[in-house]
Amino acid sequence: MQIFGIRKSADTRKALRFFSERRVKTHFVDLMERPASLGELRRFAQKFGVMLLVDKDSKRFAELGLRYAQLSDDRWLEKLSQEPLILRIPLVRNANQLAIGADESTWKDWIDR
Repeated sequence: MQIFGIRKSADTRKALRFFSERRVKTHFVDLMERPASLGELRRFAQKFGVMLLVDKDSKRFAELGLRYAQLSDDRWLEKLSQEPLILRIPLVRNANQLAIGADESTWKDWIDR
């Protein structure tokens, strides 16, 4: 189980706590210390679409003035890699299965299998 997030984020802490309570070994990547690679972000974008990765309600999104930005998918992925505070986090990967945000029902399904 790999969790990409920011340590200060409540949803990231929720994901870490969820898996630790169920004794599932996780690998946590703090996006403030090590940004997500473009390849990793592409994996999530292929499944969910680039715009579902963008947290349009985040403070940083507004600060950067991206509300009316017209960017290509590749440019959005570059921006998300450079600015982890505009990502909808946590990004959780279980082998080839992916989840965005605090999606406990999906996480439970993974553990039950």
